[in-house]
Amino acid sequence: MQPIVLALAGNPNAGKTTLFNALTGARQHVGNYPGVTVERKEGEYRGNGFSAVIVDLPGTYSLTAYSEEEVVARDFLALEKPAAVINIVDAANLERNLYLTCQLLELKLPIVVALNMMDVARDRGMTIDVDKLATLLGVPVVPIIARSGQGLDRLMQTVKKVVEQPAAASDPDKIRISYGDDIDRILLDMTSRIREQGLLADKYPPRWVALKVIENDETLLGEIEERAPELAAELKSEADRVNDHLVKTYDTYSEAVIADHRYGFIKGILKRGVITHRYDENRLYTSDRIDKVLTNRFAGPVIMLGVLYTIYYVTFSLSALPVSWVESFFNGLSGLLNSSLPDGALKSLLISGIINGVGGVLGFIPLIMLMFFCIAIIEDSGYLARVSFMMDRIFRIFGLHGSSVMAYIVSGGIAGGCAVPGVMATRTLRSPKERMATLLTVPFMNCGAKLPILALLIGAFFADHRSLYMFGFTLLSWVIALVAAKILRLTVLRGAPTPFVMELPPYRFPTFKGLAIHTWERTWQYIKKAGTVILAISILLWAMMTYPGLPPDQAARFDRERNRIVEQYRGEKKELQLKMLESRREAAALRASAAGRLGVALEKVTWLCGFKWRTNIALIGGFAAKEVVVSTLGTAYSMGQVDTGDPVSLSRRLARDPDWNPLVALSTLLFMVFYAPCFVTVVCIARESGSWKWAFFSIAYSTTIAFLLALMVYQGGRLLGF
Repeated sequence: MQPIVLALAGNPNAGKTTLFNALTGARQHVGNYPGVTVERKEGEYRGNGFSAVIVDLPGTYSLTAYSEEEVVARDFLALEKPAAVINIVDAANLERNLYLTCQLLELKLPIVVALNMMDVARDRGMTIDVDKLATLLGVPVVPIIARSGQGLDRLMQTVKKVVEQPAAASDPDKIRISYGDDIDRILLDMTSRIREQGLLADKYPPRWVALKVIENDETLLGEIEERAPELAAELKSEADRVNDHLVKTYDTYSEAVIADHRYGFIKGILKRGVITHRYDENRLYTSDRIDKVLTNRFAGPVIMLGVLYTIYYVTFSLSALPVSWVESFFNGLSGLLNSSLPDGALKSLLISGIINGVGGVLGFIPLIMLMFFCIAIIEDSGYLARVSFMMDRIFRIFGLHGSSVMAYIVSGGIAGGCAVPGVMATRTLRSPKERMATLLTVPFMNCGAKLPILALLIGAFFADHRSLYMFGFTLLSWVIALVAAKILRLTVLRGAPTPFVMELPPYRFPTFKGLAIHTWERTWQYIKKAGTVILAISILLWAMMTYPGLPPDQAARFDRERNRIVEQYRGEKKELQLKMLESRREAAALRASAAGRLGVALEKVTWLCGFKWRTNIALIGGFAAKEVVVSTLGTAYSMGQVDTGDPVSLSRRLARDPDWNPLVALSTLLFMVFYAPCFVTVVCIARESGSWKWAFFSIAYSTTIAFLLALMVYQGGRLLGF
């Protein structure tokens, strides 16, 4: 028996994700819709005598195909035919939210309206007659507060009733909006012709298809042309004729007329006693009161920087102990294998390739998890949207659009994001040049993959000021990205910036369940990457750092030296001398390996920035995935370590190494944070820009900037005597 499929649809910031988490809990999985990069979230609901699969559709204001998210939502509803649609509506913003509801009803879908945030509406002095709203819409309306779980049982009982008796539970045919005489006449004629030919009857109601033709929906017009090219031409001609008439008589387009009449229909419903207000002209909503401070022109940016610094301070303070526990675990495991396995390639692979490689990345899980938890708080509370709002003023100076802010934040502009969804987030930008400038600079942000690098080197050389350095590198990433964008906008991507308008959702108290789910989802992605991609790359790099091994003449010299020690020394002194000899042998073998030779060759250039050959190997690995920098350093310094005591952490090993010092660490950090994007991001840039030319440009552009920054810091520091 096929499971019941329910679709969850609604506007952004209406509480859709909160409701999805409340209904499905941990029974979720995330993937992608076929052929597109839009995220698909599914979860299993169990309760009220039935179970179902709930599909969380992308948040959208409309079903008109202006964006990929809208196309995905519409195609799912049309092709998958869910048993019911749970349409979540923000009770405090009914007029805007019901616009999508009208379109869902015109699709003749079985709908249950979940009227969310009733507490917010009540705080704003609004009283909503839910029964009257349900009667006027012709579908069930259930008041809920998704954040606290209030009304969810009643909601799902209503959904069950709609699934079992769709005709008795709702009357979607009640919705037949008039769009004015000019459009209604042609709409009636086009609907009749579409119905006669059965055009797209397997997907959409005939009247809905006719409406989309009049709205000049390019996606739907393409489908019609594939199935009935002659009819498509006729329908398009009629739509153009009515559009020209509206432009001449009303100075407006048919899409605008249709939208106006939909909003007029909604206002008509709301004015029939659905909403009553307790009006107080001196009253400010809670969110508005908070915004008067948090988005203030002067206080807002200061508070934003304070919030950012607090995140880093809390993260490093609370994660220090659990990070040391994880490091101790991997050190103990390494010591156990070292004492129990015979010397050879297998032992080297397990200890140097896997434990010191992947373990170095997994060691930062407590820090990463705490960082993600802090980010989830500011996301779920609504503060992140305010960050975007405030940053827009700055972005305009650098020739970018305000919507670019979200792409930067998603990429790690606060901390812990990823450049891949950041690159994809640029799709919302309408200006091609603004989109390209954003797309090429979002990889400069401090993504989650860079956090282990920052934590490692800052912890090793600047431990007394960890939070300050982390905070400083985050600010620096914004500065470098914006300056780079300005250079692009003044040269290869010249053009005027476009205006920016965004919605500021109300502030909400995040739920612990929601925070836990968001934190675990992101942490699990990090763990999976470490256990798959990074593991594979670590093994590959271990092989490159192991083979072909020492040349015969060098191997013979080490053998002769070993024989001399055995003959000359006794007891503990002999063991110590043999350990030191083995360390020198491993270092020589690493230098003679394929990776070592490549690292040594690169020293001809990288010495200008203070990088030694082991660091060069890590930089090569970091192109595959930035986390690999840490795992490669762990492998390189364990294979050639010179200390002979108990196993130590990589940060302590680097702090003791003569090739490293605070100036080298700072130069290395600058290069590692800003050089070429990881391979997956480069592929994404090529796909989103439509050309590998821009992908290769991104590699060259960012690496050049990183090299110049590292060069200036290292050579400048040496001149100043550091």
